Amino acid sequence: MAAPGAGFWSFGSEEGSGDPDNPGPAKAWCQAAQKFTGGISTKLCALLYGDGEKPMETGAAKEDPNSKPRKAACSCNKKPCGCPKEEINYAFLHASDLLPNSEGEAATLSFLQDVVDILLQYLVTNFDRSTKVIDFHYPNELLQEYNWELADQPQTLEEILLLCRTALKYAIKTGHPRYFNQLSTGLDMVGLAADWLTSTANTNMFTYEIAPVFVLLEYVTLRKMREIVGWPGGAGDGIFSPGGAISNMYAMLIARFKMFPEVKEKGMAAIPRLVAFTSEHSHFSVKKGAAALGIGTDSVVLIRVDERGKMIPSDLERRIVEAKQKGFVPFLVSATAGTTVYGAFDPLIAIADICKKYKIWMHVDGAWGGGLLMSRKHKWKLNGIERANSVTWNPHKMMGVPLQCSALLVQEEGLMQSCNQMHASYLFQQDKHYDLSYDTGDKALQCGRHVDVFKLWLMWRAKGTVGFEAHIDKCLDLAEYLYNKIKNREGYEMVFDGKPQHTNVCFWYLPPSLRNMEDNEERMNRLSKVAPTIKARMMECGSTMVSYQPLGDKVNFFRMVISNPSAAHQDIDFLIEEIERLGQDL
Repeated sequence: MAAPGAGFWSFGSEEGSGDPDNPGPAKAWCQAAQKFTGGISTKLCALLYGDGEKPMETGAAKEDPNSKPRKAACSCNKKPCGCPKEEINYAFLHASDLLPNSEGEAATLSFLQDVVDILLQYLVTNFDRSTKVIDFHYPNELLQEYNWELADQPQTLEEILLLCRTALKYAIKTGHPRYFNQLSTGLDMVGLAADWLTSTANTNMFTYEIAPVFVLLEYVTLRKMREIVGWPGGAGDGIFSPGGAISNMYAMLIARFKMFPEVKEKGMAAIPRLVAFTSEHSHFSVKKGAAALGIGTDSVVLIRVDERGKMIPSDLERRIVEAKQKGFVPFLVSATAGTTVYGAFDPLIAIADICKKYKIWMHVDGAWGGGLLMSRKHKWKLNGIERANSVTWNPHKMMGVPLQCSALLVQEEGLMQSCNQMHASYLFQQDKHYDLSYDTGDKALQCGRHVDVFKLWLMWRAKGTVGFEAHIDKCLDLAEYLYNKIKNREGYEMVFDGKPQHTNVCFWYLPPSLRNMEDNEERMNRLSKVAPTIKARMMECGSTMVSYQPLGDKVNFFRMVISNPSAAHQDIDFLIEEIERLGQDL
């Protein structure tokens, strides 16, 4: 089976043979596609063979030479109609000429078709290795090159289309096979389709009456996720939130309410000093949540980790005992399944034993590592997660669902509702004619809530659990491939010993000038500048992107993460070669 990124998506960089009877697979595809898709495939092929990469005009909007004829609305009463129409000139049209304008149907369809064409062109370049990951410009350059200011008077639709093209021209291609910069990478076509659909539906998730299908899909999907976590029958509760940080804050909010329900009405002054515990390598959102809830960042106790970044259970228990002796009340332990930098999995079984002993809420932040529950090969790394009181799981990370898609799962049903409900009578009337349990908005902190579930649900239906499993296993295999290539390679030094548990591969690149230097402060100072310099050069030439950071007493090192389904061995090889090329002279 061809690796993602090969086959169909690689045709953009192939050349024809010069023989009109044998034009090569790329141009043959174009010729065939034009018979069925007309203008769209014409634009795609023009893009693939150079026309789409021409510099964009920086002044007034220019007419697109590849665009199809513009058609205007007719004056008949049939909607839609088949009347011949005059050409549309977008230079004389504005948003007010589109639907719901009574004469705006044809102009709307033509305008949106052109927007779709722009998106389709961008999609193809996203997966084409011959294109840049980023067309990098410094902020002052972009500010000077284009007029981004908002005006009192409307711009024409011609100018609006040009702005759409400009925005995508400088967007990072997060679906590119050589984009490794964040935990969320890749671009799934079914997920994208679902996102387009939910934007078109443009509804809110707070009641069944205005989002009937989406509310039911959230119910079904959250139940399935709880079942995978290991809670019998998928029992419990949950919600999709704006991201892992908010999901973690939800967990802290519910844990506090569970121990001291009076805090909801009376506030922090009515309860004792609370203390939460998490590892030194946990996500900063635990402290941010403590600040937002009024507990204070000083009330978050950081537990020591071992050399692989895993929480040390004995230190956790020691710090819990210390806190109790000081008169504080331990209310939450946040364990991490897949730390942001090292990709470490805390020992959940041992942590669960401690939480049970001291009657403390156990939360598992599986924002990054939760996806491994879908893999029969790797889910053992989360053994013990079924004993958690709550779990954060971000399908927009390891599972490749388009941003945003984060779930908080809670083992106790009804607790989330009791914690957050405010009984707004204008929205959550109690005399509706359907089952009110499907009005989920009152258990959320938000009022307005985006439809995030449909992307995950539709992808799950399209891929099946086995599809997610194959994607996750492939990414972990690629991480192991990278580790094996560089662990003994000259010029590389691993940040910690042993094969990584997740797709995080952490390493230093040592240029030739540093390889024989004595390990002292000067060497550390020089080494700390290597990764930032190489990263800057990567961005300026647009070849690839990978993140770096310091951690504790360790100076800047590369953190390579893989969650992009289009990545392949050739992209790992390219990254290594590019680091060496860009850092050879440092």
